[in-house]
Amino acid sequence: MSAAVEATDPVDLPRMQAGGSPQHLLLTLLGDYWYGQGTPLPSAALVALLGEFGITGVSARAALSRLARRGLLALSKSGRRTAYALSPRAADVLQEGIRHIISFGAQDKEWSGTWTVAAFSVPEDQRDLRHSLRTRLGWHGFASLYDGLWVSPHGQAEKVISVLSELGISTATVFTAQVADGSPTGGHPINAWDLDALRELYQGLIAEYEPVRDRLRAGQVSTAEALVARTALMDAWRNFPNLDPQLPGSLLPQPWPRQAARDLFIELYDGLAWLAEKRVVQVVAQFDADLAKLVRSHTSDFSG
Repeated sequence: MSAAVEATDPVDLPRMQAGGSPQHLLLTLLGDYWYGQGTPLPSAALVALLGEFGITGVSARAALSRLARRGLLALSKSGRRTAYALSPRAADVLQEGIRHIISFGAQDKEWSGTWTVAAFSVPEDQRDLRHSLRTRLGWHGFASLYDGLWVSPHGQAEKVISVLSELGISTATVFTAQVADGSPTGGHPINAWDLDALRELYQGLIAEYEPVRDRLRAGQVSTAEALVARTALMDAWRNFPNLDPQLPGSLLPQPWPRQAARDLFIELYDGLAWLAEKRVVQVVAQFDADLAKLVRSHTSDFSG
C-alpha cells in the first residue's frame, strides 16, 4: 500500500478529456468510489467532490438535477437535507461500462482472418435512419471502408442483422469474407481505421501519464492529486474501446502501443486507488463521517 503524501508545489496533472461534463464526471466518481452502495450521499458532499476538479457549485448542482431528471440519480430529502443515490438503471450501466473499460486490450486472440461485412443502401431522404444505422454499427466496432460498406474483424453478423431488423432496413446484406490474394492493398479493410491517428492517441496517453507513474513509484503523489489523475486517466482510457475495437495484432504495424498503454493504465488505476479513495473519504467525512466509512474503490480485478 502506498503512503499518502501532503500536497506541496502545484503539479501539472493530466486534464479531463475535452467534452467531458460534470454529469459524466460525477457518474465516473460514483462508479469508482460508491459502486454497489444504495445509500444516498448528501448533495453537499457530491458538490464538494466535483469541486476537486474545478467544477463550480452552480454547475455541480445543475448536474445533480439533470442526472435526477434523466433517471440516473434518485433524489431523497430529510428536512432541508438533500441526498442522491444511483438509480438501479445507472448502477447497471456503470457495472457494464466499468467491466468493458477495464477489460479492454487485455487479450489479443489469434485472428481467423474473417471479416464481418455490412453492405446497405439507405435513400438520401432518410438521413436520420442512415445516421442511426451508422451510429449503431460504430457501437459494435464497425468502421466505414466505403460509403455503404462497413467492416469488422470480429464475428458480429448476428448483432448487425438484429440492428437492421430493429431499424426496419431491408436493402442490406450481411456476410463474412476473407480478403482475396492479390486484392489491392489500398482497399484492405484495415484501412477503414486511421491507424496513424490511433497510434498517436495511444502514444499521447503514454507520454502524458508516464510522469504520473514515475511520481507514484517515488511516493510523491498526494491524495488530492491521486483522485484527479486517476479520474482523468479513466476518462481518457474509456474512449479507446470506441476508437479501437481490439483490432487484431496481426493486422497492425509493429510495434503497436496498445499493450504498453494498457499496462500503464492498469498500473496507475490500481496504484492510485488507495490514495484516491482516501481523498474521497476526506471529502465525504466533512459532511457525514459514517457515510465516509462506506467509500470503497476497486481495482482492475473488478468483477461486478
